[in-house]
Amino acid sequence: MIDVTNIAGVDVRDRVVIGSESQRARQIGLLALIGAFGGMILLVGHTHDVVEWYALALAALLVARGILLRRPVTAGHAAAATVLAATGLTTHLLSYQLPGDVLIACAGLALTWPVPSRRDPAALARVWPLIEATHDDPLAPFAMQSLKSYYFSADGSAAIAYCARLGLAVVSGDPIGQRARFPQLATEFAAMCRSRGWRIVVLGCGERCLGLWRDRAAIGQSLRPVPIGRDVVIDVRRFTMTGRKYRNLRQAVQRTHNAGITTEVVAEQQLDETLADELAEVLYTSHRGAHVQRGFSMILDHALEGRYPGVRLIIARDSQGRVQGFQRYASSGGGTDMTLDVPWRRPGAPNGIDERLSVDMIEDCKSSGGQRLSLAFGAFPELFDNKHRGLIEGVYYVLIHLGHSLIKLESLYRYLRKFHAFGDRRYVLLSLRHLPVALVVLLSLEFMPQRRQLRVRERNPLS
Repeated sequence: MIDVTNIAGVDVRDRVVIGSESQRARQIGLLALIGAFGGMILLVGHTHDVVEWYALALAALLVARGILLRRPVTAGHAAAATVLAATGLTTHLLSYQLPGDVLIACAGLALTWPVPSRRDPAALARVWPLIEATHDDPLAPFAMQSLKSYYFSADGSAAIAYCARLGLAVVSGDPIGQRARFPQLATEFAAMCRSRGWRIVVLGCGERCLGLWRDRAAIGQSLRPVPIGRDVVIDVRRFTMTGRKYRNLRQAVQRTHNAGITTEVVAEQQLDETLADELAEVLYTSHRGAHVQRGFSMILDHALEGRYPGVRLIIARDSQGRVQGFQRYASSGGGTDMTLDVPWRRPGAPNGIDERLSVDMIEDCKSSGGQRLSLAFGAFPELFDNKHRGLIEGVYYVLIHLGHSLIKLESLYRYLRKFHAFGDRRYVLLSLRHLPVALVVLLSLEFMPQRRQLRVRERNPLS
């Protein structure tokens, strides 16, 4: 049975030609389709003595692999395969043997190419109430990020945010909504993935949800957890900067007070055009890469556009009233939880701006009845904290520094360490045999740049 709650508008190209819950029916349908293509190629090849056997064999192997992976064949797949096969035969007839063989083999690849997921911006109205119902999960607000698709439970009380590329469905964080629905939701999601020929990768899985994805009988594949870092969550009701271990934090905050820095908190959806333009100037001048936006699992996009509900900004101004920096936070759990999205600061801003903004946001969260504030995510804290690294750890450390231009993990670690709030681990769960493709997909999701187009739009009515 098809769950209509998980189907967005289907493009004509995505209408399934071959797809069934019955493996036998799928095999019969695919073999019939393969037979039609193969017969056409063999007929023309026999008549004109052009097609090499290995091109047909490779095409058949690629299609057979798609059958084993249960990938659906859509109208778009069939059209692409037809065009490639016809072009390959034509190329052969023109005496271009190798290009023709490649095109014919590619026809087999195209016939069962993995379908991607499609974004569903209209689902935000359903996703936001689930985020509001999710407590003690720092990554819950990031389910709104626009790259994501959603799989909802039958009653709509829980959902999984994900994105499928190259045959991998990358689950972002933990499910949102009613926790009691998570086990059944994960099982149903896995069944949906199998029906589309997707294999599952979980990015940013929390310790409490590891069990959802480790049951091979329910998920249909074996996923291995790889730790990637820890949440940094502050209990705002107990937070204090007293004691020697907070000395560096106190000094950083005090420097901003001495410099005359003041702060204010505003809702992103309530920004007026003047303030939005002022903040956009700081954003664009904060670093060279600010004209593009990146990220998937632990970041929101569309800053300053007012697209997402529950987003608050804390702004730092100098004694002349000029904005020197700001931080963006997203809420969940009906306001009980706040999570840092991204900080921005003007070049030359006084030292300690980031620490001051975080500390003042903690106080604002406390005064408004919040319970927890997450300062983003600490990636590989044990690696940075270890001064006696072994060979493998040393290699990881060098690789992290090579990617410093994209993400400054060690600088972030030094900032987060001042708060002494490293908590539960986060994991990537994947099958090691999918590791090469998983690396390509995960890196493309997290680091592929998208042009930032800041402008003040009509504010989203969701609140």
